[in-house]
Amino acid sequence: MAANGASCEQPQKRAGPRDKQNGTSPDLSSRERRQRDKEERLSLVLWRRPVVTLRYFLLETLVKLKELTFELWHRRGTVFIFLSLCFLFSITYSTDGSHQTYVQYLEKKFLWCAYWVGLGILSSVGLGTGLHTFLLYLGPHIASVTLAAYECGSTDFPEPPYPDQIICPEDGGVEASISIFSIMSKVRLEACMWGAGTAIGELPPYFMARAARQSGTDPDDEDYEEFEEMLEQAEGAQDVVTRAKLGVQHMVQKVGFFGILACASIPNPLFDLAGITCGHFLVPFWTFFGATLIGKAIIKMHIQKLFVIITFSKHIVEQMVSLMGSVPKIGPSLQKPFSQYLEAQKNKLHHAGKSGPADENWLSWVFEKVVLAMVCYFVISIINSMAQSYAKRLQQLRHSEEKSK
Repeated sequence: MAANGASCEQPQKRAGPRDKQNGTSPDLSSRERRQRDKEERLSLVLWRRPVVTLRYFLLETLVKLKELTFELWHRRGTVFIFLSLCFLFSITYSTDGSHQTYVQYLEKKFLWCAYWVGLGILSSVGLGTGLHTFLLYLGPHIASVTLAAYECGSTDFPEPPYPDQIICPEDGGVEASISIFSIMSKVRLEACMWGAGTAIGELPPYFMARAARQSGTDPDDEDYEEFEEMLEQAEGAQDVVTRAKLGVQHMVQKVGFFGILACASIPNPLFDLAGITCGHFLVPFWTFFGATLIGKAIIKMHIQKLFVIITFSKHIVEQMVSLMGSVPKIGPSLQKPFSQYLEAQKNKLHHAGKSGPADENWLSWVFEKVVLAMVCYFVISIINSMAQSYAKRLQQLRHSEEKSK
């Protein structure tokens, strides 16, 4: 803890273009110019300027691909080793033998883990927004396993088809033998992989802020600019959001590992600020990532799993459905589709291979459309963010040309 505290107790002022120069603050015209440039970039969205936004998005994609190509060329030794390992694995994968049983098992587990890690990364990294994959994927998955466990009286779902499709085992089981802990154990792998993905997604802000602090240059990131402005105006902060951000920043800075662990262990929309804070104050990588990984992949995931499992336990679901019917006027109309949906799920669990009901439940239809809308919003936000990033490149180029004149 002494080392962590020492690493966090860095001076808050950094030498760079944004700090005071020759004892004077940046002039008002410079601040106005940055504000004007920011407003101009934020206006670059698909629903306002679709042609320019798509053009800038394509140009920024080409720039990123060029940068990635150069980066891979500089690390060509690592790339060669990686390609060699992939070649050896492909030979092993395509060669017949007794090892194929283990290869197929490892392939299935690897793809399953990679799927949930990828969803976790998407949840915390989105080039300006995140795809809320817990609400869209992991939460419904835990809920379906919970409902199936109580209906089947067992968590011994056969593989295959589980996890592609949950089907009750033929011998069945005793419902009384199902416990919350057995269901938590059933979904522990995917939940922890998702949590690990969210921890990995917190690394880009950390590395960006750390590189900016060490080099003394301004990073191309709006969140970091807001972080520095918040540090400059910390004394006069009055609004609740700013004070909450400052609270997270002070906890991470002063407490170190356990402060990061506390912030990562609870649902915290301000945790992005923790990554920037740790990078800015040069907190060691393993102190930040270790605490984030433990907090998100172990502590917070068990809390979220427990909440979902309790919410979708059989007796609670039945009580919720019965309470819906007691609502005046609209109660019966709401109760009917939920009852039909639960009954359809029970039939699907017990009658594998048989076709479901002809009429699709409107709850399933609504959920599919919500997922589709969220994915479309995620893609649109990435396009807007990359277009705005290219616009910032043009603004910086224009300002550097003006200074050189």
